[in-house]
Amino acid sequence: MEEFMTAAILVIGIAFRMATPFLFASLGEMFSQRSGVFNLGVEGIMMMGAFSAFYVVLRWESVLLGVLLALLVGAIMGLLMAITSVTFRAAQGIAGIGFYMLGWGLSGALFRLLVGGVTTIPSMPIQRIPLLSDIPFIGTVFFHHNIFVYVAYLLVPVAWWVLFKTRWGLKVRSVGHTPEAADSLGISVARIRYQCVILGSMMAGLAGAFLSVGHSYIFADAMTAGRGFIAVALVYFARWSPWRVLMGAFLFSMAYSFQLYIQVLGIDFPYEFALIIPYLTVIIVLALSFGRVWSPAALGKPFVRE
Repeated sequence: MEEFMTAAILVIGIAFRMATPFLFASLGEMFSQRSGVFNLGVEGIMMMGAFSAFYVVLRWESVLLGVLLALLVGAIMGLLMAITSVTFRAAQGIAGIGFYMLGWGLSGALFRLLVGGVTTIPSMPIQRIPLLSDIPFIGTVFFHHNIFVYVAYLLVPVAWWVLFKTRWGLKVRSVGHTPEAADSLGISVARIRYQCVILGSMMAGLAGAFLSVGHSYIFADAMTAGRGFIAVALVYFARWSPWRVLMGAFLFSMAYSFQLYIQVLGIDFPYEFALIIPYLTVIIVLALSFGRVWSPAALGKPFVRE
């Protein structure tokens, strides 16, 4: 029984932490899609955010500056994505793939040019929540992490409040559902979409920063391991709801945690099959979550003012 509890604490604790990049990226993508823009470049933006934060911490040993640069890089890539998909009305799926390839290739090239090889950076300190971290089982799982993790979970209710309780959130939802009606009321469809795409890309950059400076403390090619695409799929699974994003992020991170635990235990099980567990989970969950999907009506559709 004691061994089972130890294993459960380990798996759930890792899952709670590993939900962080999914939460950052998916909440940001949710705002982008709510405004009507589908951004498949999340994975590439995460890679650029991961390298930017890593390089700053490596050279200047400042996590705060690293995070700020990751946010800035995400904002720049989001601006370029918005120009491409909103102003020039390019096909959003193709544009997103282009930005994914740009971020993936540029981050790797900069890493080899400026760093050269695998290099570690100092780990971030664990922030224990007073009293709560001393609770058996619960304290170890939920209140024994670095600041990235707490911020990610706090952003869930913040995102819900912004989306459903503010005038700006109402504008976002109206632009994503009926942009023509929003435009007739004097709402700038292009401005709202620019804001949401840039916000979503900044969140993706923050997700990448967590992976390099808040989790692995290194940078490597393919370190995002498809998490950006899972984050996009997670928005569909969550029906564009922040609370369902939280549920889905924890589900997928449990799959990641479980496959890591299988490999650590040394179970006689091909590790290649363990590696596909998270991606297989995504496919199964999306396949089973069929039915009426309340997607934004204008998602993926460029707006042309008549």
